Amino acid sequence: MRAFVLFLILIGTASAQDWPKQKAVHIVVGFPPGSTTDLVARLAQPKLAETLGQSVVIENRPGASGNVAAQQVKRATPDGYTLFLTSVAYAVNPSLYANAGYDPFTDFIPVILGPSTPNLITVHPSVPAKNLQELIALARKEKLSYASSGTGTTTHLSVERIKLATGIDITHVPYTPAQAAGAAVGGHTQIASTSMPPSVPHVRAGRLRAIAVTSAQRSPALPDTPTVNEQGFSAFDDLTWTAVFAPAGTPQDIVNRLNSELNRALAAPDVQARLAQLGLDWKGNTSGEFAAFLRSEVQKWARAVKESGAKAD
Repeated sequence: MRAFVLFLILIGTASAQDWPKQKAVHIVVGFPPGSTTDLVARLAQPKLAETLGQSVVIENRPGASGNVAAQQVKRATPDGYTLFLTSVAYAVNPSLYANAGYDPFTDFIPVILGPSTPNLITVHPSVPAKNLQELIALARKEKLSYASSGTGTTTHLSVERIKLATGIDITHVPYTPAQAAGAAVGGHTQIASTSMPPSVPHVRAGRLRAIAVTSAQRSPALPDTPTVNEQGFSAFDDLTWTAVFAPAGTPQDIVNRLNSELNRALAAPDVQARLAQLGLDWKGNTSGEFAAFLRSEVQKWARAVKESGAKAD
């Protein structure tokens, strides 16, 4: 028996030492092309492939706010060749869904916390509201609807928190992240709540009017747009973050290598410049630091889901 255990250890060690020489590394993205998670994946992809000396393939597997991809990667062989890139929905879904299909602490190993963005509340230019309080007043008089980046995303929960605090009724219409901004641009909804990247170009072009950002501080990408907290609220610091996970059981030295290479990729000057242009912020971190942050986020969003009464459609 002892010899068999030693054999398994040696096999695992050899496998870790060979990684990633054997085949391409697949990054399964839990959201569709054009989403913030997808943009981050495609910014990191060429840098990661270069430093690993191996092809890196991106596979978009949208569905149920990342749950479909999570369940796929959870079942993957834990050898470092299949990774999961998702959003803050990873921390929200276990509370939002009756069965998200994964345990956020036991089914995956946190690899790295990726770039994050405030959520941005915008309106179609025809909407007369110029700030959040005017929008709330309008919602008391007229029937309004808002597009979000999907049920269970923080773009959804941020508006639900505002609704709960003010008693207003605005109809939620979930879209994919890339389509939510377009819904407001096209007049299908009066309001959109998205992460920054899909909406900032529309704001700059005058197709949408920015009402508020949900972070504690203003975003450098839209410095003239006030925060929710500046407009009569408190304790808002809602971010859409991205992150990379590996299936539970992935050797720690592979996790450490991935963390190191992804830190290097995201710190590249051209990547940093593009992130800033999109309204994304990122600071280097270790797998352990991300794990500690993740625990606090799961608790935070469990409270938000409970207080708002939000449920998956």
